[in-house]
Amino acid sequence: MQQTAGLDRARLGDFIRSQVEPFEGDVAVRHIEGGQSNPTYIVDAGVRRYVLRRKPLGQLLPSAHAVEREFRVMHALAGSAVPVPSTRALCEDPEVLGTSFYLMDFVEGRILGDQTLPGMAPPERHAMYVEMNRVLASLHGVDYLERGLQDFGREGQYVERQVERWTRQYRASETQVIPEMENLIDWLGERIPRQLGTSIVHGDYRLDNVIFHATEPRIVAVLDWELATLGDPLVDFAYHCMTWHLALGTHRTLAGANLAALGIPGEAEYVALYCQHTGREVDAVLAHWPFYLAFNMFRLAAIQQGVARRAMDGNAANSKAREVGSRVAATAAAGWAMACRATR
Repeated sequence: MQQTAGLDRARLGDFIRSQVEPFEGDVAVRHIEGGQSNPTYIVDAGVRRYVLRRKPLGQLLPSAHAVEREFRVMHALAGSAVPVPSTRALCEDPEVLGTSFYLMDFVEGRILGDQTLPGMAPPERHAMYVEMNRVLASLHGVDYLERGLQDFGREGQYVERQVERWTRQYRASETQVIPEMENLIDWLGERIPRQLGTSIVHGDYRLDNVIFHATEPRIVAVLDWELATLGDPLVDFAYHCMTWHLALGTHRTLAGANLAALGIPGEAEYVALYCQHTGREVDAVLAHWPFYLAFNMFRLAAIQQGVARRAMDGNAANSKAREVGSRVAATAAAGWAMACRATR
């Protein structure tokens, strides 16, 4: 299990003193058990508390674990309608901690795991989901040119490039032949809808990647920007909506839950709310909704396959990596089932 092994506290302390802020004493470092991709740590340096994100040690897939991109997009979004932690420093010198890393401020609040939000009253659950919807819509409305992100990705053909990229990543980490994944790759390539606009996309927007205020249904920070780029906002939103169909991360899905009793919007209501926030026509979004969902299931399966490979190679960031990797076939099967329903 990769925790604080290989993280030189003395060098980290020197880096913080020279690049962030002077402090007295030694740094204290604690590994956060959570994300499957980039190892994450809480760092106490004097009276300040930071979060450190670094690339895993060992051999990595091309273009994966892009902590540099995480740092850049959060830095660019500072002061926008999208709440992000304050970024402090990026280090791309492997001599410091063995690999690239960055530091950001620690943000107090609630990171919630169970999509059904147990222990809350229905009105509060509803408000939490409305807030998640609003913040993602706000991200898709950010002018990326004004934020200096014109070269953060390419305009147009987002899905074409994503299918190519994740097929390549999947092949590079493949451990077995999954027929449903092969079918899904072919099906997606033949049915890509026309992209209607370009925005900043988060790539992994879900409940446990946001921090809610300690007592209010208000998001105070959006986390885990590794997959962020310029792309199709509808694809990004559809990924967020996969929780109505299957589990994102290692957390419980909304599929089969009594949403009305819980106070959580149904998928159709949630899509309509996003359209209200963004000024889109609901029918235009729903016309290609099954494709967007199937694509995101394909991409999630490819990500899970990468997690499985890292677990096999011994450089996974999370002790539950093998469990997550075991879901590849089920996710691919769910995506293929969605594709089959869409073409009946």
